Amino acid sequence: MPSIADRSVELESNAVGSAGVSTPPKRRLRSNSSPMKLSPVKCKRVGISSVAKLRSVEVESERSVDQVVGSRGDLTPQKRKLRSDSSSPMKPRPVSSPMKCKSARRNLSACTSTPANGIEKYFSQKKPQTFCKPPVVVKPNWNPRDKEQVRIVKEALHLSTVPSTVACRDVEQKRVLEFCKSCIEQEKAGSLYVCGCPGTGKSLSMEKVKQLLVNWAGEGGFQEPDVLELNCTSLTKTSDIFTKILGKYQPQKKANGTTSLQLLQKLYSQKPQSDGTKMMLIIADELDYLITKDRAVLHDLFMLTTYPFSRCILLGVANAIDLADRFVPKLQSLNCKPMVITFRAYSKDQILKILQERLMALPYTVFQPQALELCARKVAAASGDMRKALCISRSAIEMLEAELRESTNKLSSSTVENPFSEQQTAPALALVKKQEIDVVRIDHMAVALSKTFKSPVVDTIQCLPQHQQIIMCSAAKHFRGVRKDTTIGELNKSYLDICKSTLIPPVGSFEFSSMCKVLNDQGLLKLSGQSRDIKSKRVTLNVDEGDITFALQGIRFFRTCLE
Repeated sequence: MPSIADRSVELESNAVGSAGVSTPPKRRLRSNSSPMKLSPVKCKRVGISSVAKLRSVEVESERSVDQVVGSRGDLTPQKRKLRSDSSSPMKPRPVSSPMKCKSARRNLSACTSTPANGIEKYFSQKKPQTFCKPPVVVKPNWNPRDKEQVRIVKEALHLSTVPSTVACRDVEQKRVLEFCKSCIEQEKAGSLYVCGCPGTGKSLSMEKVKQLLVNWAGEGGFQEPDVLELNCTSLTKTSDIFTKILGKYQPQKKANGTTSLQLLQKLYSQKPQSDGTKMMLIIADELDYLITKDRAVLHDLFMLTTYPFSRCILLGVANAIDLADRFVPKLQSLNCKPMVITFRAYSKDQILKILQERLMALPYTVFQPQALELCARKVAAASGDMRKALCISRSAIEMLEAELRESTNKLSSSTVENPFSEQQTAPALALVKKQEIDVVRIDHMAVALSKTFKSPVVDTIQCLPQHQQIIMCSAAKHFRGVRKDTTIGELNKSYLDICKSTLIPPVGSFEFSSMCKVLNDQGLLKLSGQSRDIKSKRVTLNVDEGDITFALQGIRFFRTCLE
């Protein structure tokens, strides 16, 4: 009868044979047990071939486990070994720490067997980018009660202050400069006519071109040209301009205008004795002053550039745009047609940019942005004169100063009359202190604009009664779109909406119709139609909407209604 040990060996061998090679036997708990060894008799029962096969499987499984452990470290627990090998005792399994989740990039870098690839190189070389936002400089408001600050601001906006750069005239300056450069390089005379409305930067641009040309000639190895700048309004006689030109060549020689012209013609007709004769740049401002009945002086001046040995570059500057059309055909017949460059009037954006550049150098804020934009819009619509925009800006500062003086006088007078009302005057004093650091607002600019651009229409609208002004305001809002005319009934509805929103008692329909007739008589509205019903008559705005906005912009009530 088999013993208990033999029965245990048979059960173990049967379990190994039935489970196959791939599936390990179920683990048994053996506490305080010695390592099991297979005797030769028992090996015969199991079979020598099956034991050899089991040992080969054990070797292969151990190699695979060693490779996995070597490649992944101790993160993955070891696979359980089969206990059929009786030669070595079973080793205790190490306890693994909980695996931490890592990103794909960190796993790639942690793996020692993985070769360096493009992803690892990319992440190792890429540096974090830092974007630094430019600091926003917020200037404090100025103090209009500080006389020194007021002086600095007015000086910055004065016409005599020459900016370092002439803004918005780069194209025109480049054309004039290239023309002068070509004349110097070829040592050839030439003439150029610069025209444009007043205040468009012509004289300032010519001054800048003169500086750039002298610097270019010195750096390029050319002889610096002699420069003659003159204002034709300062001449006693128009022919004196030839005396001024001759004085550059022969300072000691005195002659009248006619003799000077003849000497210049003779000088430019003969070859100069020395080859080092300099070119002469003549900048004649206010050239339209030289226009006479026969225009002889103007023609003779441009004819000087056609002589064979002439070395003068003539730049004529004038405000008259049509001057070229009047005298250029005659000059063309004389073969001395000048090159014409026109300076266009400044646009709203250009005026606003120039004003902002002048105020940018100040360490404080002087104007509201809306006030500067209103000034730029009105000046651009009227004439585009930059000089006028500067004068209006300085006038707006004076409006703020007058307002502060008036508020201070009222406060001081109320304090003298009632010295015991300190509690009542405290809020007013705080208001004055707040205004001390205030800026030039849009209402100050509107008053300054009204003084500069006074027109009968604006004066008429400003002198109307309140309800007639409300009718004009409602008409401006009603016709702001595509509609050009409407009925009196529709206009009355717009009028009632404004009165309702502002809590002003409206007038009746009959009074409204009568006021529309009054505005028609004044030329502000135009009534048409043969209908007997007054509400069915057509009404049209007979003035510009901008005049209504400009006339009523200084009053806060109408400014709110027009928004």
